[in-house]
Amino acid sequence: MNNMQRYPAYKDSGVDWIGEVPEGWEVAPGFKIIAERKEKNTGMKESRVLSLSYGKVIVKPDEKLTGLVPESFETYQLVYPGDIIIRPTDLQNDKTSLRTGLAKNDGIITSAYINLRVKNDNSSQFYHYFLHCVDTTKVIYGMGSGLRQNLDFRDFRRFKFLLPPLSEQTRIAQFLDRKTAQIDQAIAQKERLIELLKERRQILIHNAVTRGLNPDVKMKDSGVEWIGMVPEGWEVKRMKHVTIKIGSGVTPSGGGTSYLDEGIPLLRSQNMLFGKIEFEGVAFISEKTHAEMSNSQVKKGDVLLNITGGSIGRCHFVEVDFPINVNQHVCIVRPAKSIYTIFLNAILASEIGQGQIWFFQQGGGREGLNFQALKNFFIPLPPPKEQIAISEQIKTVTEKIATAIACKQAEIEKLKEYKATLINSAVTGKIKIL
Repeated sequence: MNNMQRYPAYKDSGVDWIGEVPEGWEVAPGFKIIAERKEKNTGMKESRVLSLSYGKVIVKPDEKLTGLVPESFETYQLVYPGDIIIRPTDLQNDKTSLRTGLAKNDGIITSAYINLRVKNDNSSQFYHYFLHCVDTTKVIYGMGSGLRQNLDFRDFRRFKFLLPPLSEQTRIAQFLDRKTAQIDQAIAQKERLIELLKERRQILIHNAVTRGLNPDVKMKDSGVEWIGMVPEGWEVKRMKHVTIKIGSGVTPSGGGTSYLDEGIPLLRSQNMLFGKIEFEGVAFISEKTHAEMSNSQVKKGDVLLNITGGSIGRCHFVEVDFPINVNQHVCIVRPAKSIYTIFLNAILASEIGQGQIWFFQQGGGREGLNFQALKNFFIPLPPPKEQIAISEQIKTVTEKIATAIACKQAEIEKLKEYKATLINSAVTGKIKIL
């Protein structure tokens, strides 16, 4: 943005987070620019339900409306195109979600949201970007009240808004519409590349654990429908015959109140991802609690598998050599000498493993996998030397693809940072839009 023009003269806005603004701009309290819209949907005037998701006001899919009946929607508030929707709750605990969005459809939204109407012929699009900037610069987290730091309209009435001339509001909004659309398209393309890389990784791993590394190898029927053909020299074993432990932990006595700021890591389902174990944000337990949970102590080389909830099936192996424990949602699968850790993990992460997980899960509304089902999973098993070669190939492939994915993710983060900086610079007058 160094090549962008600036205004001829600036003045102090009197607002710390804004700094200097163009000389012709004003600073005004919110009540001069916005009003709260609190029209109830009495008599079911509108049936289209809206929701705020990732900074966009979207139409909520019918399948997400479970449990609600038409009478429930009479308590919702009406929304019109150009309204700015703000999620006001729980600022204390959630400092990452985008909290503002611009409505583009007529509809209704739960009264838990704040609905702002831009008045006096000002540009709703400009003030959408202005409030988005208030959100992404974290200024919004200095607002609010109460134990959980919630917002209400009073927080915006006296909040300092910038007030450029309407012609500049319109010009800035149109510029940002165009530029952010271009940036979002570039981000979407990179996200699609990441998905393709993940698909490629999955295909390569699946081929390796079902066919080996020799494309010309003779195949035979495995005798198991969801495995199909396997190389001639391979066996098919149940998982209980290639492991020495299949079991999970428990929630420590006292639940979350027993967690510490440091100590022994306690892995939960949110820590388990395909391709890695996430230690950032991990819960910790004391050495005493760890000793009491001796049956769920983790060893290097164990494969850890989520066995409940929406993340069921996510797995990775332990590559570190320090004390770790798991709760009841994470299963320890400890390989016997007949199977290598990387190969076992690759099987569980492949279509063979994931297919069996979804086939055998139980628990009705909350997905779950019991140990007996897990022990009876079928595993294609090459000879030891071939396992080593396949494991090395999987390691090489996954490292290369992980590097490529990390590169694309870094590019996405730079684009997001550029987008936020561009919006901030435009709505606060640090650059002049021609």
